[in-house]
Amino acid sequence: MVAFPDSIARMSRLTLKVTRKPAAAAPAGMSSRAKRAQIRNQQHKAPAPAPTTAPPPPQAPDVQARPRTDQRRRRGTPGPGKPVVARAVPTPAPARPPRHENPDDPRLSKRMSELGLCSRREADEWIENGWVSVDGKVVNTLGVRVSPFARIEIAKAAAQHQTEQVTILHHKPIGYVSGQAEDGHTPASALITPQNRWADDPSRMTFKPSHLRGLAPAGRLDIDSTGLLVFTQDGRVAKRLIGNHSDVEKEYLVRVEGKLDDAGMKLLQHGLELDGVKLKPAKVSWQNEDQLRFVLREGRKRQIRRMCEMVGLVVTGLKRVRTGSVSLGPLPVGQWRYLRRDEKF
Repeated sequence: MVAFPDSIARMSRLTLKVTRKPAAAAPAGMSSRAKRAQIRNQQHKAPAPAPTTAPPPPQAPDVQARPRTDQRRRRGTPGPGKPVVARAVPTPAPARPPRHENPDDPRLSKRMSELGLCSRREADEWIENGWVSVDGKVVNTLGVRVSPFARIEIAKAAAQHQTEQVTILHHKPIGYVSGQAEDGHTPASALITPQNRWADDPSRMTFKPSHLRGLAPAGRLDIDSTGLLVFTQDGRVAKRLIGNHSDVEKEYLVRVEGKLDDAGMKLLQHGLELDGVKLKPAKVSWQNEDQLRFVLREGRKRQIRRMCEMVGLVVTGLKRVRTGSVSLGPLPVGQWRYLRRDEKF
């Protein structure tokens, strides 16, 4: 056995006395074994949990505690003693003024054409020149819309300009196109020169180079057709002859080959259609043994030739002899004359 010094032994006994919890006093008469068991139980017994107190239930806020007043600070408003910071407010863009209060109203040029004052092309020219007034105010801007009940007035300069416009009657030969040059063919307008004017022109008007300015065909004739072709500077005349609602009669003498029975004649008069559109009634009759007389109120492309093909006829010659109440008369082929002031379509 190892012997320890007396000082170490005293420290060991002292440590046991400090760290060891003294056992509770055992009741008298208890055996030593029972006493030791009681001491062990007291050392390993867990401490009882501390009693907890439940928090008081939340109480409803007192409504009367903060009475509503007009002096309550609004959200975003600085409190007392705080500096007021100015915020930049964006400036709204100015609203565009409307061009017209009613966009469904017609444009001024269209309304002038509807009233028969002039063509839309002429109306644009008159408006730009300041010759048109609406309800007493001059309008010189294109595209302005006006009420259907507006009062439209035309300046004397426009009326004078209109009286100076001319309409020319031309006997178009075969081989000339009625409109612009196409496929190398010469337009009929190239024949309207001072040299080709009919010597017996009853109008007695003096030719001016300005009469050729803006001159346009009011209608057409096929390149292989001849007869009356109208050229005009007057938009009113063009609208009457080729407008969407034009019903001016046009008379033709048509030379044909083939046989035509009564059923075919009735079809020519009414019952045919071109390109899925039914044709208007036509006046068709025999002029002589090989020539038919057609009177139409419409002018579809190559209409008479296509109508004759549908009933088994072949057109060998076509000549227009009248437009409205104006006849071709004795005007020679390739020559022209002015429309007289007393002639109306």
